[in-house]
Amino acid sequence: MVTSSIPSEAHPDDLAALARAALHRWNLPSDADAWLINLSENATFLVTAAGGHRSILRVHRAGYHTPLAISCELSWMKALQADAGIETPVPVAGIDGALVQQLGTPDIAPRQLVMFEFLDGVEPDPDDDLVAPFHQLGGLAARAHLHAIGWQRPDPFARLEWNDETVFGPAPIWGDWRVGPSVTGAEMAVLERAETVLRSRLAAYGKGPERYGLIHADMRLANLLIDGGNTRLIDFDDCGSGWFMYDFAAGISFMEDHQQVPALREAWLDGYQRVRRLSPADIVEIDSFVLMRRMALLAWAGSHAHTDQARAVAPHYASGSAALAEAYLGRFPAC
Repeated sequence: MVTSSIPSEAHPDDLAALARAALHRWNLPSDADAWLINLSENATFLVTAAGGHRSILRVHRAGYHTPLAISCELSWMKALQADAGIETPVPVAGIDGALVQQLGTPDIAPRQLVMFEFLDGVEPDPDDDLVAPFHQLGGLAARAHLHAIGWQRPDPFARLEWNDETVFGPAPIWGDWRVGPSVTGAEMAVLERAETVLRSRLAAYGKGPERYGLIHADMRLANLLIDGGNTRLIDFDDCGSGWFMYDFAAGISFMEDHQQVPALREAWLDGYQRVRRLSPADIVEIDSFVLMRRMALLAWAGSHAHTDQARAVAPHYASGSAALAEAYLGRFPAC
């Protein structure tokens, strides 16, 4: 039996009140204010002040990460910047010196909060020409994976795990894809067949250290900033252990069937292999990771129905997922 314990999200007005109440935790201008710019796994606020100050405040979702896990995320981001030359958002310590703050209000139980320096850039659109950004993104992914393989992690270290068990097992991180929006009996049947084949293939592929390790896990367009032709990677909130090739699948989240995806895959792979070589098996199994990510997002759309993204994909995401599953089964029929 598949179970899920994802708590419902607080009302945006209550989250905004929490964000504004927390601003005194940092050394900010006295007129600083916080404005909700995104509500997804977390609530993200732009903090502004009349003198031109800008920063980003992340209010973490209840129960998603422990303070230790958030500290581990920030440690990897710092190490990637220092050791691999990957520009990451810089966290801002509070006036008490802590990077992770905690605060609640009468309406919201205590949450973890992290402030980041503002990074310039524009989120790309699925209909933009994304070949060049994806070539850069492939290189960034390869550098991050190489760093992860050799990095001495802090002890203790705690992050999420992204694999078939945490997507399809009895307690999936984002819930059961079967209760995603608009899943019909016919769609469920083809997706269940595809899940069986997918899990069998990934078991054979294995979790060797050259294939499985610390990944960003959410390199989708919403987490990219394009600035002067440079692609920057933000929001490491989902980083954790997983298959390295899952990072490409996450990169095409919510646009898996877009007409330019084949070109983006080629660009990403070329950028990646200029830094780190892949085996033929790595490349072949990308299809498995794309479908696994798609089904994870189908579950996410059901458990995060309060978000604009989930509402946008709700009418068609299940049928599109079934079409991708049919194509997958056509390429990799059950043994």
